[in-house]
Amino acid sequence: MSSTEGTRQPARRLRDHIVTYYGTPSSIYHVVATHNDGDHARGLISILEHFDVSVLWMLRPWLYADELIGRFETHTSVDRLRSALQTAYGNLAALEDIALRKGIEIREQFQGASIGAFRVMAPTRARYMDLVITSNKTPEAKSEDSALGGLFTTLVEKAKSAVAYIRAAWGAEAFPAEDTSNENEMSVVQYAKLWGRKILLTADTGRDGLAEVIAYAPSAGLALAGIDRFQVPHHGGRRNLTSELLDAIVGPSLEQQPAQGPFSAIYSSAKEDEDHPRKVVMRAMIHRGARLVLTEGQNLCWSENTPSQGWSSAPAAAYPDEFEE
Repeated sequence: MSSTEGTRQPARRLRDHIVTYYGTPSSIYHVVATHNDGDHARGLISILEHFDVSVLWMLRPWLYADELIGRFETHTSVDRLRSALQTAYGNLAALEDIALRKGIEIREQFQGASIGAFRVMAPTRARYMDLVITSNKTPEAKSEDSALGGLFTTLVEKAKSAVAYIRAAWGAEAFPAEDTSNENEMSVVQYAKLWGRKILLTADTGRDGLAEVIAYAPSAGLALAGIDRFQVPHHGGRRNLTSELLDAIVGPSLEQQPAQGPFSAIYSSAKEDEDHPRKVVMRAMIHRGARLVLTEGQNLCWSENTPSQGWSSAPAAAYPDEFEE
């Protein structure tokens, strides 16, 4: 199975689930592409192709080629830069192609935009532009060492995933100094208060994105600390969080584990992904009173006074007695 095919399979399952349990609807009003990564964008192809979608929300770097051109050293043509950015962000470009063919309206979702009941908390337009310029996907001129450089990057990433573990008592947590990628930082973060519950959807955002959420929260009517349903960034990646950010968003660490956590932390993680969620992230969430839920191939849904519609509940994840060195 190709990597592209692998990312489409979950979308097909979601499509089939919607058809089976939600009255075979023909249309969906809002679809949000949070960022370019294949597991977030490429999988939406089945949704756009099958349903009549009213609005597709996504950020397309090539739309801003005319204002970005002066910040690239090797590009002098706006048209060539636009084409290079479309190639670099091919997953989003594929969604755009479908939307244009089917007449789906495309809207951009920078901080402050409203998507149904949700408010976009990040990214700001200015930070997004900076991320495009400094991204590894920046379409600068290729050097003769580009292939070797790509191999080196792959080896470094594999080395990062090979970690040792430290056994530790309650409360101990340590996050690495390295930040997540620019592509993850481009993720759209959304907040809504539904049925009295504060919900924060973070996609793969990183530390800078979460800092934007904290700074913008008062403007969005979000009182922090305290979230009732927290989607943990990047499937539980440890380079997306810090202890200080979690203290500000969900609350400080507790002296001991509560019998029933005051909020739920949800990890959207694939069962086949051995690297996520990271144990230090699991520990950090439980330290703050989270009831930890891992999807890992299960159909899970939070609802209030509604039928299950094919979804199931999940037991809380256990507290790890070790974390990554």
